[in-house]
Amino acid sequence: MGEILSQSEIDDLLNALSSGNAEEIVTKPLSVSKEAKDYNFARPSKFNKEQLRTMEIMFDHYARIVSSFLTAYLRTASHMEVANAEQMTYSEFHNSLVNPVILGIVDFPPLKGSIVLELSANIGYSIIDRILGGPGLSIKRLRDFSEIEKILLERVLSQMLTYLIEPWENVVEIKPQLGKIETNSQFAQIISPSDMIALVTLSFKVGTSEGLLNFAIPHMVIEPIMERLNTKYWFRQADDEDTDAYRDDVEDQLESAMVPVSAEIGSTTLTVADFVHLQVGDVIALESYANADVNIKVGSLLKFQGKPGISRGKNAIQVTTLLEREEQ
Repeated sequence: MGEILSQSEIDDLLNALSSGNAEEIVTKPLSVSKEAKDYNFARPSKFNKEQLRTMEIMFDHYARIVSSFLTAYLRTASHMEVANAEQMTYSEFHNSLVNPVILGIVDFPPLKGSIVLELSANIGYSIIDRILGGPGLSIKRLRDFSEIEKILLERVLSQMLTYLIEPWENVVEIKPQLGKIETNSQFAQIISPSDMIALVTLSFKVGTSEGLLNFAIPHMVIEPIMERLNTKYWFRQADDEDTDAYRDDVEDQLESAMVPVSAEIGSTTLTVADFVHLQVGDVIALESYANADVNIKVGSLLKFQGKPGISRGKNAIQVTTLLEREEQ
């Protein structure tokens, strides 16, 4: 197969043909525009930096939500933040696991396939201890988890997975479901060892216990949405129609919201001695005149002024003045 000419070489050749100097151009050696790059077929690159960066942003959003949930659920300080996002083969991730381990096999519909959630064992013990009323301490000697402990962890992890929906909704509307929990890494061979995964690592702290929460996301699972994994797409703004519909929905919700409205006839200041000696029939003089407008508050905000009266046999206030913000 012949050499492929660059655009500049094509332009030079056309100019030479028009001037009659085509032989000089043809005999010139072709320049090499780019150098060849090494490609590792054993470890192919499936995720670019932009895609990994987008995953970091998505899971940073997830970490903030889950931190708030666990703090309230466990009633102890919980903190989670993204530590790293990188690509590796599934065998590299699998070989780094040490039994006993907490592995959640998570279905990722509508995407085909499953992802793996890996939680540090010491964090798992701390969560279980806190759920059962303890101080949230981990155990000193690692052991396998009992069936009751697995059930408790399954409930917590299932709830944590529901908070993945919001960070991912700008990319794809997922419905993650926890399939099962394994405590032996040998039973978590969900894909080929040579397949590439995106490993998102989150540092996790519950009380005084620290560990990691890893999400192993196979390339084959998110391949259909790879072009959406960029910050520009994730931060995209809704179009005008969606914005108008959202605005109308917010207005409808606000219009039906209940707000307290109160009328303040007047106020005054009493000493503690006067207050203690108040008796039935005593008269308290207010700092307002009988024919003056009364203040009308919406919540704690002074918004209107009006005249007191009676309407249909009930006490009422007729609004006479709408106060602007600078008048309040």
